[in-house]
Amino acid sequence: QVRILESGGGSVQSGGSLTLSCEVSGDTGGHYCIGWYRLPPKRERERVAALLRTGTTVYGDPFKGRFTISKGHTQNAVSLQMNSLKPEDTAMYYCAALAMDTNCLPVLDFGYTGQGTQVTVSS
Repeated sequence: QVRILESGGGSVQSGGSLTLSCEVSGDTGGHYCIGWYRLPPKRERERVAALLRTGTTVYGDPFKGRFTISKGHTQNAVSLQMNSLKPEDTAMYYCAALAMDTNCLPVLDFGYTGQGTQVTVSS
């Protein structure tokens, strides 16, 4: 059974940084497109970034330049470095994975998904 394990959320002041980590386990033969989406309070889901099987990174437009997704310590692990955080970045962040070759960012919320990790940015 595929499991998604997220870590790294927390509270930070405006302008600060946080790094989220995600690891896909339970399917040692699989190679996934892995990414993050977030659910801010009282706003719609936002797709943040994804790391494709090819190693290509893709980002939602609001996150380009501030957020960086990169490969983690295993084939099916990623990190999301978030810089210059703003109060509007406050959200529950979810890691998701799909076994697909193309860009999974548009369909991340249909993949295997973790429990989420809370990020709170105070002004």
